Amino acid sequence: MFAQFGPLNKIKVFPPQLWAPYSPISYYIRQKPDVSDMILKKKKSLLTFPLTLSCPLKGLTNAKAAEYLARDGPNALTPPPTTPEWVKFCRQLFGGFSILLWIGAILCFLAYAIQAATEDEPANDNLYLGIVLSAVVIITGCFSYFQEAKSSKIMESFKNMVPQQALVIREGEKLQINAEEVVGGDLVEVKGGDRIPADLRIISAHGCKFVTGESEPQTRSPDCTHDNPLETRNIAFFSTNCVEGTARGIVVCTGDHTVMGRIATLTSGLETGKTPIAKEIEHFIQIITGVAVFLGVSFFILSIILGYSWLEAVIFLIGIIVANVPEGLLATVTVCLTLTAKRMARKNCLVKNLEAVETLGSTSTICSDKTGTLTQNRMTVAHMWFDNQIHEADTTEDQSGASFDKSSGTWLSLARVASLCNRAVFKAGQDSLPILKRDVAGDASESALLKCIELSCGSVKVMRDKNKKVAEIPFNSTNKYQLSVHETDENTDSHYLLVMKGAPERILDRCSTIMVQGKEQPMDEELKEAFQNAYLELGGLGERVLGFCHLFMPEDKYPKGFAFDTDDINFQTDNLCFVGLMSMIDPPRAAVPDAVGKCRSAGIKVIMVTGDHPITAKAIAKGVGIISEGNETVEDIAARLNIPVSQVNPRDAKACVIHGSDLKDLSQDQMDEVLKNHTEIVFARTSPQQKLIIVEGCQRQGAIVAVTGDGVNDSPALKKADIGVAMGISGSDVSKQAADMILLDDNFASIVTGVEEGRLIFDNLKKSIAYTLTSNIPEITPFLFFILVNIPLPLGTITILCIDLGTDMVPAISLAYEAAESDIMKRQPRNPHRDKLVNERLISIAYGQIGMIQALGGFFSYFVILAENGWLPSLLVGIRLNWDDRSNNDLEDSYGQQWTYEQRKIVEFTCHTAFFVSIVVVQWADVIICKTRRNSVFQQGWVEKETYY
Repeated sequence: MFAQFGPLNKIKVFPPQLWAPYSPISYYIRQKPDVSDMILKKKKSLLTFPLTLSCPLKGLTNAKAAEYLARDGPNALTPPPTTPEWVKFCRQLFGGFSILLWIGAILCFLAYAIQAATEDEPANDNLYLGIVLSAVVIITGCFSYFQEAKSSKIMESFKNMVPQQALVIREGEKLQINAEEVVGGDLVEVKGGDRIPADLRIISAHGCKFVTGESEPQTRSPDCTHDNPLETRNIAFFSTNCVEGTARGIVVCTGDHTVMGRIATLTSGLETGKTPIAKEIEHFIQIITGVAVFLGVSFFILSIILGYSWLEAVIFLIGIIVANVPEGLLATVTVCLTLTAKRMARKNCLVKNLEAVETLGSTSTICSDKTGTLTQNRMTVAHMWFDNQIHEADTTEDQSGASFDKSSGTWLSLARVASLCNRAVFKAGQDSLPILKRDVAGDASESALLKCIELSCGSVKVMRDKNKKVAEIPFNSTNKYQLSVHETDENTDSHYLLVMKGAPERILDRCSTIMVQGKEQPMDEELKEAFQNAYLELGGLGERVLGFCHLFMPEDKYPKGFAFDTDDINFQTDNLCFVGLMSMIDPPRAAVPDAVGKCRSAGIKVIMVTGDHPITAKAIAKGVGIISEGNETVEDIAARLNIPVSQVNPRDAKACVIHGSDLKDLSQDQMDEVLKNHTEIVFARTSPQQKLIIVEGCQRQGAIVAVTGDGVNDSPALKKADIGVAMGISGSDVSKQAADMILLDDNFASIVTGVEEGRLIFDNLKKSIAYTLTSNIPEITPFLFFILVNIPLPLGTITILCIDLGTDMVPAISLAYEAAESDIMKRQPRNPHRDKLVNERLISIAYGQIGMIQALGGFFSYFVILAENGWLPSLLVGIRLNWDDRSNNDLEDSYGQQWTYEQRKIVEFTCHTAFFVSIVVVQWADVIICKTRRNSVFQQGWVEKETYY
């Protein structure tokens, strides 16, 4: 709730019906961006509402707080809806391919029931087959459920992000209360180390900085600095961290009404579609079902025409449909996905949903967050400017890459200012660790300076001990500088040294001299121009630049023991000596440029989506290869041709950098135009809602979209994308909950491994399915000949089960271990509409070629065995009824020998075995055929070591 503060310091809280429609927070995380400028102005006015305070606020009364708590409810996020465990289990038992096997099992039981009702001694084959099919579904369903449950237990959504306690002021007294009891209008006090209990409007702040999800802490002050509530400095957001300083603020939104709560609502409210592999399996089921039903109905009609009773015709119908069901394929697919998920886990990719394994391989567009994903989420000193030269900082432990003279007087002065005008300190007990791996208490920029100076000049603590701090003014957004005063014995004419750092232009304005080659000299126009050029060059690299200066304070004006007053400043803060610039950047991860290059060669578009400034985002994008060398944006073309940007045709630029404020004004058609015409895209200063718009735009282009990210602000896009990839170390609980996959090492390069594994599992599943389907034809054709030609049954149900659940299972699973072929990361992403898991070519090869060869081999063995026992093929046609007649014990073969029923069955079972062996032998050749798509089998290798693991 927004509060109004009058001269009597009474808090008037607007009722929800007044403030809710104009809440600036709700505007910027709205579902749809079509809101009028008039409403925006009303929202802005609430941000800039004047605070006229003549004495400290006393806060709400306890009675008012209790009233508001009863009215608005606790300050807590509504837990995201969870799927009951029994529903998850049922999905595994009855979803996807399982339903086909259940239908097969039901038909088997139906066939057995018909036989039991019409025959005195019915065969038990259909009963056994129904039981086995049911067992296969239940076992694989349990296996999949436990695997998914094991992978999905990452963290419970949001719980760890909610602060437990909050310090509020009520009736003039400070109270430590449960965060859930905070209400709109409460006066809250926070300090360094605290988490914010609700969305606050800051009314007072002293050196206050907050971590909001990006690498650089954001300053907070009472002043409204931006129209956008997500960027203004007088709003502190629920669940962000205060890293230093103190602040007081009025609670404006609680619980689900906070920015965090709205993002949670967006995330839980998004519907996710089926994964590509789920669609492929559904397509495969449709093909198999169509073939099975077509054959079953066709031969049902033929059976009636041939004179079979309708009961026999129904049994034949059921038998043919069941024979088309590849019983072992469900287990094969499940095991293949599980094995790949485990293999990816060993490579630091945790898969929460087994089907997500293949989705990553289908990805054609990756929308990646910058901070912590492409970069290290660790500010590092990149460059320094002193003695009128830009030097590259050496951040190696052994300082082997130093490019400047460390004995330079100017450098020593710059290092001293960076050490003393710095509140960051190393945490205790880390002396044995390398400097770059030590934890630091302090903000990101000061931590970077501390490590840089510690590496270059030795112990900062020793330097600080020699120069004791006696006064300090923390950085604030008004002054844009930080200064401190230290005792010193380095100058005989001074007891005190003033050091200052801050925005370079502000620091330069306070300086009348500059240090060059260790000596002070007057600041002239030439040196100012050199400063400006260096500042622009470093800023153009996307680096955060700070200026540094100092002053040895004259002993006659500031004698020993002088009382420095930092509130009513009583000492000199101008006519200082400028010593140099230092610039920092959150550096890219070392493996990212190579990973982006591999994505490009694999036909995957990588788009950067970040909340950072466009200049910084563009610099990082160029550094990691998202904007490749030689490709220009419209701004680059305009600068090269020295023409206005408006005169450049956007289609001439392959790369583009789009600001979030511009994205807000784009229509859907304009957005599609941007995504279609530019191959290298960076979106900067984006809001969570805009990330969703970007993902949806890519999906409209037919792309399979993967989104990587680690912050709360990434979670809606992670949920909406075809596959969300969160960071395991730096990622928030929310992002992990929304994602399908988690990179345990926070390394973007791991996503390339994920893409390769995803493509590999698709290839290997295709090989496994092709291998498995070939045995369908030799399993169906004996049954068809049994019906149409009336010969003794060439292959029994038990032997079919031995093939599908026995001899075919291990080779099919072994194909999941096949290594990637040479072109796996060089071909374009598969088109989900054209490149199916099971397509016409695979069906024609599996059924029309290899399947027919197996059937011919089986029938050859069948007829040879019978012929050797006196039953020539010409005699077998039409003999089925006499052959299966239990009362006929004197049936004559081609040579006049009489056979009893038991003797005939022994020969028949021998034929079943021969037919079975024929299929198995041809399947040995088939597994070799299926090993590769393009590579030679000698190039691919005969044996995978992991097959025997």
